[in-house]
Amino acid sequence: MVPGLAVLCLAASVHAEPAGGGADLSVTVSGLRSGHGQVLACLAETAAAFPNCRSNSRHAKVAAAAGEVTLDFGVVPPGTYAIALFHDENGNGKMDKMMMIPREGFGFSRDAPVRMGPPSFAAAAFAAGTRPEHLRVKLRYML
Repeated sequence: MVPGLAVLCLAASVHAEPAGGGADLSVTVSGLRSGHGQVLACLAETAAAFPNCRSNSRHAKVAAAAGEVTLDFGVVPPGTYAIALFHDENGNGKMDKMMMIPREGFGFSRDAPVRMGPPSFAAAAFAAGTRPEHLRVKLRYML
C-alpha cells in the first residue's frame, strides 16, 4: 500500500541553507507502538515524487522511541511539500507487508486519509514559508 518507502533509509537529513532563504522544518511523529527500529521520512516537492520520494526529495531518520519522536528536515526553501513516513520497527530499511497490507506504522503530512492506497500529494500537501514550521503526524498501524 505504501510502496517505495524503502528508499527513505538511503539518505540522511539535509541541513544546507538554501540560496533563496527558507526556514527550519520539523515533524513530531506520535503513536509509535514501540521503541524498536527507526522512523524514516521523506519530504517530497512534487506530486511525481510522492509518496515514493525517489527524486529531489529530502530524507530524515531518527531512532524510534515508544510514544513519539521528532524529525528535522533542516532549512527548506519556501514552497509546497508533502511528507511520507514509516516506523521501520525491524530496522531493515523497508516497509514490511503481509498480503499488501503494511505490517509497520506509516503516516503522511496533514494526517492525509488512506483509502485504497496512499493519499495524493494534494491531500498531504502543506505550504512552507520563511518562518519555522513544525508539523505533527500520527502513525497508523494496520497489523
